[in-house]
Amino acid sequence: MDVFDYIVVGAGSAGCVVANRLSENPNHRVLLLEAGPEDKSPLIHIPFGIIGLIKEGKYNWGYNTESQQSLGGRSLYWPRGKTLGGSSSINAMVYIRGHPQDYDEWSEMGNKGWDWESVKTIFKAHENNEVMKGPLHGCDGELNVTNVRDPNPMSGVFVDACVEMGYPRNNDFNGVSQYGVGPYQVTQKDGRRFSSARAFLNPVKKRVNLTILTDAQVRKVLIEDGKAVGIEYQIDEKIITVNVSKEVVLCGGAINSPHLLMLSGVGDKYHLQDHGIECKKHLPGVGKNLMDHLDMTVMVKDLSSRSIGISMASLGRNIVEIFRYFTKRRGMLSSNASEAGAFLSVSNDNSRPDIQLHFLPSFIRDHGRKLTYGHGCTVHVCQLRPKSKGDIFLSSGEPLDAPKMNPNYLSDPEDIEVLLKGVKVARGIFKTKAFSSSNGGEDAPGKAVVSDEALREDIRQRSETIYHPAGTCKMGIDDMAVVDPTLKVYGVKGLRVADASIMPTLLGGNTNAPSMMIGEKVARYILETEFS
Repeated sequence: MDVFDYIVVGAGSAGCVVANRLSENPNHRVLLLEAGPEDKSPLIHIPFGIIGLIKEGKYNWGYNTESQQSLGGRSLYWPRGKTLGGSSSINAMVYIRGHPQDYDEWSEMGNKGWDWESVKTIFKAHENNEVMKGPLHGCDGELNVTNVRDPNPMSGVFVDACVEMGYPRNNDFNGVSQYGVGPYQVTQKDGRRFSSARAFLNPVKKRVNLTILTDAQVRKVLIEDGKAVGIEYQIDEKIITVNVSKEVVLCGGAINSPHLLMLSGVGDKYHLQDHGIECKKHLPGVGKNLMDHLDMTVMVKDLSSRSIGISMASLGRNIVEIFRYFTKRRGMLSSNASEAGAFLSVSNDNSRPDIQLHFLPSFIRDHGRKLTYGHGCTVHVCQLRPKSKGDIFLSSGEPLDAPKMNPNYLSDPEDIEVLLKGVKVARGIFKTKAFSSSNGGEDAPGKAVVSDEALREDIRQRSETIYHPAGTCKMGIDDMAVVDPTLKVYGVKGLRVADASIMPTLLGGNTNAPSMMIGEKVARYILETEFS
């Protein structure tokens, strides 16, 4: 058995930050474990490689939810990153912090230190923005943020169409106001993905006090007398135990962190007993409060063929684009696929948008798992603040068995009404003059889907995740909270959680940059405690 001062479980968006910060002190011996392989695939580093990564594979956990009653009994596919960088290595690289009111709401719930003014300083410290300057942006942080190098011309048409509908142009969703339409900024540098691993882990990999293990799946946290004393992990068929002298930090994400807590005996004691697991700490909130952004699409055919597609007309162009990328890191392959978007309000005032649009100058069906011949454009409609909540629970007491996921989508009737209004906005975008010369007719929902009830049924039959599960190790001070405002697990010394699972409410936007911020927060809390 070996002994480390700190053990970080999960080298994802948050975990890479935590490992970096804790190993800055050469006297700290830090172990970082990642269940997936190293991030060596070219698909990870080529931005448009997302189309291949989002499918099942060795860099993706490839989860599936339980059947969803409100979605016609469908089980939804949930891709999650399984490599260094976690989901920041397979996502669409969109850089969004969330709305300031989201964080102020966390603070008002009793989470001191999580208000917007407090977390803003961390976002700025992380950021190296090549384009945006001023008091709301950073220019010397580790995380590179920039514009898409060569956006598809249809992304500009989308922005023009939204402006034609009366929405304000917004070139900085992380600026003074989130509301409006414009291009997304991305976590890229020189036409390549800039994941959390590339930003925070690669520069410090050679630290002698930092040990990084890949293909190492943690089976449980070892807890004795109410304190985390180590972890048990598995590489191939070999099971290894490692001790910790200070703290274990779980950064496995909204699915794996609550799963690992339950496997370790932390959770609802009755649920643990059902699976033969000794309860070390009864915390009924573990796995509860599961929230996710449900997403709906509106698609049209593109008569101009300027979008990204598979056709005889684009064959030669695509060959040129491949050449452009590998010689100049420019062109189609430098695209993140979701180049532009909008934050809009359909059921309240404009102070805090309730829907987010992602525009794709292409047809992408079933997370890119179903190829479609031809050219088209897609508007994704995401409801930002769903009231529906679900849970994560054990399928068995065997650590390598995936947990069960029940997001309980649309269980609150208000959620589908917000999505319905958003779909109508998306349809209106494609009916503008801006799209008149390229709109070849609606592909989905389709011209036969007209009434509100028909649209609601279409939402139930076609909606999918937009990849933002959160909340399952809720931070707070109430009876269902799992961690306190310093991210310590209640009732277990030396154990913290730091990832999207600690979010008490779902943020209005993409969750990648906020997860890195959470990693920074926990590292600061740990170091402050050590020297207090």
